[in-house]
Amino acid sequence: METSFTHPLPYGRQHITDEDVAAVVATLHSDFLTQGPRVAEFEAQFAAYVGASYAVAVSNGTAALHLCALALGVQPGQRVITTPITFAASANCVRYCGGEVHFADIDPATGLLDLAKVRALLEAHPNGHFAGLIPVDFAGLAVNLEEARALADEFGLWIIEDACHAPGGYFVDKQGQKRYCGSGQLAELAIFSFHPVKHIATGEGGMITTNDEALARHLRRLRTHGIEREATGLLRQDEGGWYMEMQELGYNYRISDILCALGSSQLARADEGLARRRQLAKQYDVAFAATPGVTVLAPGHEGHAYHLYVIQVANRRGLYEFLRTKNILAQVHYVPVHRMPYYEKLGWQAGDFPAAEAYYARCLSLPLYPTLTDDEQAYVVACVREFLAQPAA
Repeated sequence: METSFTHPLPYGRQHITDEDVAAVVATLHSDFLTQGPRVAEFEAQFAAYVGASYAVAVSNGTAALHLCALALGVQPGQRVITTPITFAASANCVRYCGGEVHFADIDPATGLLDLAKVRALLEAHPNGHFAGLIPVDFAGLAVNLEEARALADEFGLWIIEDACHAPGGYFVDKQGQKRYCGSGQLAELAIFSFHPVKHIATGEGGMITTNDEALARHLRRLRTHGIEREATGLLRQDEGGWYMEMQELGYNYRISDILCALGSSQLARADEGLARRRQLAKQYDVAFAATPGVTVLAPGHEGHAYHLYVIQVANRRGLYEFLRTKNILAQVHYVPVHRMPYYEKLGWQAGDFPAAEAYYARCLSLPLYPTLTDDEQAYVVACVREFLAQPAA
């Protein structure tokens, strides 16, 4: 093992191959750079990958969340529950529609939304008080949507599964069956992100999956300004083939053929990348099981997709800064959403969600991506141990 590395080791990194470059170049030489065949191809391939009936590709994961909220009819004043430990977009999509965001605390053992806390919140209000639930497959660990679905059905909620961290992830249901993230079996809609640090990189990009044909059609209209072109009975019948109608207020949330060509190429080796992530996570698990002062978040869970590998330590800031002196660019995921100034202005404050705040005080995401070498990983472990061995740590 090298004692140091001159190149940085970030918490996440894209992996671009010659095949990826060739796929993009071929599209650049084609007739379509956007609104062409590569979009539909990528959608079909991704739907098959997660086991959903329909997939709708969009410009990024935030756009995917916004369109989901629109398609499910979030209105001003409607209340939606999500987790405070997530990227802000999981909550912001409700605010874009004028809805009210409510949070429930996390399970400290997993970092996931605590469904018992969700139940307590629901039971404290009359039926109909809340419209929907947005659970997040945080770090790549799948939410138990079987339990979430039962809760949602009992209280009349829809579900958007934020699966940005978890393509290829799954949980095992009560019958012993694997339920894959984004399959559409237990949530009305699911969303994914193709940011460079994610499993599948397109630069920017997102995907919505569903088993509901009407929702898929509505989402496709919303991503393109609310415009309908096909003769499906919606359009006036006395116009020519050029004709289109804006049926509702939509957005330009399209994704290009260039990015979808890259996405299709990346998707072809997604299982290979996922297997390497799981191998690296297992090696971290073994190393840190023998390292005093380190707690691993949700070690060894079946179906974990490992977008992030999160540890918890007492002196998180000290370790974060020490690792940066060693060229290891660890990161914190996340500052609790309810502690963001925007949400504090809406009435949330410190102490509202003790488990989320306790997690945040100690969490750190270590480098984890398919091209991380065993030597690089061993160096990360050695540096964490070096810091913890210091008296002040």
